[in-house]
Amino acid sequence: MLHALSDPVRLRIVRRLAAEGVELSCSHFDLPVSKSTTTHHFRVLRESGVIRQTYEGTAKMNAVRRTDLDDLFPGLLDALLAAADRQAAHHGAR
Repeated sequence: MLHALSDPVRLRIVRRLAAEGVELSCSHFDLPVSKSTTTHHFRVLRESGVIRQTYEGTAKMNAVRRTDLDDLFPGLLDALLAAADRQAAHHGAR
């Protein structure tokens, strides 16, 4: 989990999913990387257990596995997201 969230693009994805609180499709994200790199980032997040992906028609929907992560690592996801939010606010980005 920590390795998956050590990448700024993956952390950005998880921050967005956590903030929205609903499933979002991969195409919902405007990331500063190519489509193949975006696919890689989602795969790393899925394989590390940070997100779950389901299909809704032809769209691949993504959601943070918050309950599972909180059961395994109580408070860790909230701490990581809070730290990322503070860092983004410090750098003027969201």
